Amino acid sequence: MPSTDPVLVTGAGGGVGGVGARVLRELRRHGVPVRALVHHDDDRATALRALDGVEVVVGDLTRGADVVAALDGCRRAYYGMSPSADYLEATATVAAAGLAGGRLELLVHMSQMTVSQMTLTSSTESHQQRLHRLSEHVLNWSGLPVVHVRPTVFMENPLFGVLAVASARRDGTIRLPFGTARTSPVADRDVAAVVARLLLDPSPQAGRVYELTGAASRDMSAIAAEFSAALGRTVTYVDVPYDEWVEHDLGPLSLTPHLFDHIATMARLHRENRYDRATDDVTRLLGRPPAGFDSLLEAAAPE
Repeated sequence: MPSTDPVLVTGAGGGVGGVGARVLRELRRHGVPVRALVHHDDDRATALRALDGVEVVVGDLTRGADVVAALDGCRRAYYGMSPSADYLEATATVAAAGLAGGRLELLVHMSQMTVSQMTLTSSTESHQQRLHRLSEHVLNWSGLPVVHVRPTVFMENPLFGVLAVASARRDGTIRLPFGTARTSPVADRDVAAVVARLLLDPSPQAGRVYELTGAASRDMSAIAAEFSAALGRTVTYVDVPYDEWVEHDLGPLSLTPHLFDHIATMARLHRENRYDRATDDVTRLLGRPPAGFDSLLEAAAPE
């Protein structure tokens, strides 16, 4: 790919498991110029401006003029956005802007694996998950050269990265309402490395879907054993009744109603074993196995 053309990276200021910022750093490591689209001109934007080869633009993904300007001169782009009720509008705006520019040869879209289990008549998923499914259709219908990346669930998701880590450090337990169901969380660093790998591919294959998981699907007792090994002390899984967990564990996080619904639904779908998925896409694309929970606990280590 031409090294003089910037790659647009959305969400570089944070959110979506920190994927955007990691994609930016990986592209720069390969000498590729990056245009970082951020929503807020804050300290994170200032830090990005200090990086060599990074151009920072402030904009809103639901505003056509902002997206058209951000894509100007870009042949490749990464589109990822934190859970939002405006997600579908943003997706349609990105698609329209990409078509208007007429230069895109690759758009890597951050979706989620729940989409692969859904139909148009599905009603048990969260509003955000339904927006992801519709967004994939919008991008496909646009005719843009799109690749969809579908992580199963991020390790950094509040279910694990906030609640499980906090209780494991506090009293040696993981309190989640998953029952005996199995899951395969994937680290944001692995997802970001896959996105960067696709953006750096000299011959990208538009239309592909990559489903990203951890190395294996296992129940929460097995994950508690991984926490134990990483922390050097016993951690046990406590299966909490769903309604109790929503009220006493999730409620105090003070999430927006949209995000609260999304996380609560993910917990319920976990209990229904909807996240019992495992693929080798991370290993095939990166040439190494996916990271384990030790990487999450290391990143979340108290200062």
